[in-house]
Amino acid sequence: MRQSSWCAGALLLLLTWTTGSGQEAKGPAVQKEAMKKLSFLVGQWKGESWTEFVPGKRQTSVGTETVESKLGGLLLTIEGVHRRKGDKEAGNVVHNAFAVVSYDDKAKRYRLQAYTDRGNYTETEAKVADGKLEWGFRIPKFGEVRYTVTVSDKGRWSEIGEVSTDGKEWRKFFEMNLERVKEP
Repeated sequence: MRQSSWCAGALLLLLTWTTGSGQEAKGPAVQKEAMKKLSFLVGQWKGESWTEFVPGKRQTSVGTETVESKLGGLLLTIEGVHRRKGDKEAGNVVHNAFAVVSYDDKAKRYRLQAYTDRGNYTETEAKVADGKLEWGFRIPKFGEVRYTVTVSDKGRWSEIGEVSTDGKEWRKFFEMNLERVKEP
């Protein structure tokens, strides 16, 4: 117990020293400023989505996306839970994911780390511009995948997922439309 207390104290001292050394002092301010560009997503959202991994076999779901600013604005968390709509399997969870978005001031880029209830994980660069968030990754034997989120002036979240085998032609396999049900 004493050793874990000592380790926690040493870690706290190291973190305080590193962030207080002057060299790192600008980092949080730069990071927080960059993260403000994602404030349009903060809140609780509810709506419908569809996926169509195999053309002609579309599945619809209803769900929520909860987006929160954390650590005084340094991080953005996004948690989505979506359940099957319709048929005999209605209500089953079809998508449950959690993501963390941050800004790396040294590399001057946004990072997105995403996890699913199926045990999948990805870490990728995210692009943020004018009320739009975009990220992507490669899935072997499926192709390049990209997601684009925009929020309209009326507060409607629109997200599409697309796949490409050649990086030139893209096929939409996912669409989600949500309304904000709770402000930050």
